Amino acid sequence: MSSKQKRAIAIHDISCAGRCSLTVALPVLSVQGVETNVIPTAILSTQTGGFEGYTYRDLTEDILPIVRHWTTMNRVCDAIYTGFLGSFRQLEIVSNVIDQMQGAKTLVYIDPVMGDGGRLYSTFDMDFVAGMRALCQKAHVITPNITEAFLLLGRPYQEGPYTLELIEELLLSLSALGPETVVLTGIYAEGERLGAAAYQRAQNKIYTAFAPAYKGTYHGAGDLFASVLLGKMLQEIPMEDALSAAVSFTAKCIQRTGESGVDTRFGLEFETFLGELAPNGSLV
Repeated sequence: MSSKQKRAIAIHDISCAGRCSLTVALPVLSVQGVETNVIPTAILSTQTGGFEGYTYRDLTEDILPIVRHWTTMNRVCDAIYTGFLGSFRQLEIVSNVIDQMQGAKTLVYIDPVMGDGGRLYSTFDMDFVAGMRALCQKAHVITPNITEAFLLLGRPYQEGPYTLELIEELLLSLSALGPETVVLTGIYAEGERLGAAAYQRAQNKIYTAFAPAYKGTYHGAGDLFASVLLGKMLQEIPMEDALSAAVSFTAKCIQRTGESGVDTRFGLEFETFLGELAPNGSLV
């Protein structure tokens, strides 16, 4: 691992209560030794899943002025990390941000948040899907869930369980859109296991990692997984080990949250285990 501290730009919304988006990405990347600069796309009183009456302030107009100020400072970033983007216009703006902030060695890491459970989120339409597909063409790494994979490929959603042959075909098809590395989350085969699979085109290798599946809906799990994985990648940990660590840590937090009996709308109880993610912690 390089001794030079890595720097990432995280472009996500902020939920003032609830563990998702920036309130996950910032601590999880920081504890892994990554200096994390943030570009908030919106501020919400809570995350939207399971809540009504939440407040929402759009920050679209602030994104490019922030970036313009940064460009005067000559700050090099090692990764640009995007999550939930609230509109087609934000897709266009983030594409512009990538063009302005990307250096020769900057990792463009896109979590194409659009849907789950076989459905596109109600705030999006197929034009947004097309825009996200175009944005993913600029990425080095994408981390769609199984629903988002079918959306990006313009294919009808298929219910699981999934064969390894189908997972491989999805990974290769997504890589053909442009990304060097594709990480597919929310996959499951026969049995009570849930996990992720990754394909790296340069190595022409596929890796899988699974953990016990827990019943229930756990908001922010995708943000947690993606943030752990990016941190490991920036520590230059091999993909096989990074994938295993991200799946294992996310599953551990899901189990803890489920057993604690807390309101799962507020996300995963990851703080208890956060120290394990540090470079000298118990996870790689």
